[in-house]
Amino acid sequence: MEQYVVITGGQGSLAQTIAAILQEKEPSWTISCPSRQELDVTQLSSLQEYFIDHPCDLLIAAAGEIADQPLAKISSQTWDQLLQSNLRGAAFAAKLASKSMLKKRQGHIIFLTSYSAVQPPVGQIAYASAKAGLIGLTKSLAQEWGRANIRVNAIMPGFLDNRMTSAVAESRKKQVLQSHTLGRFNTEEAVATFIYCLHTELIHTSGQIFNLDSRIIS
Repeated sequence: MEQYVVITGGQGSLAQTIAAILQEKEPSWTISCPSRQELDVTQLSSLQEYFIDHPCDLLIAAAGEIADQPLAKISSQTWDQLLQSNLRGAAFAAKLASKSMLKKRQGHIIFLTSYSAVQPPVGQIAYASAKAGLIGLTKSLAQEWGRANIRVNAIMPGFLDNRMTSAVAESRKKQVLQSHTLGRFNTEEAVATFIYCLHTELIHTSGQIFNLDSRIIS
């Protein structure tokens, strides 16, 4: 069955991998991976214009950014930017994408949250707060839209050794790796495959938060 997929933050490494694997598994699907120039989730007008012309059966909210600073040093501008890109942008993308879903009475929204939402490291105050907000957003929208047969889930992809984490010091990567019970990082391909299975096979699953690496959440 043809479906329309929108992946926000679509030029990111993980988003591109998700798009490639979904297209490989479902050649009939129309998959849109807009750049920030095409879709800026921090701008409501950009979201409104984009979803006028893009129906959506599956929204993967992958847009976001990170800027590590302790609360004592973070500016209000940086705080607002991180919450806009990671939380507000995801919420309003879901709001606008849901219009076509509500008409069909089916659809699926997947938010990409983070392990930092539940076990934040020192210095990620704004990012962790925004990603924790996505957990509340997921559970709330799952209840709000469940009667319309719209599923809402969130995943924590885990620490991925990719373009986004290329600037992380090797000493920090080793420290993070020590907290993984399997002693290895997750991969973008595994995340993409999980998303495909969640969307196509776990059709009775909504309101759930999935941690995809081997770190234990206490």
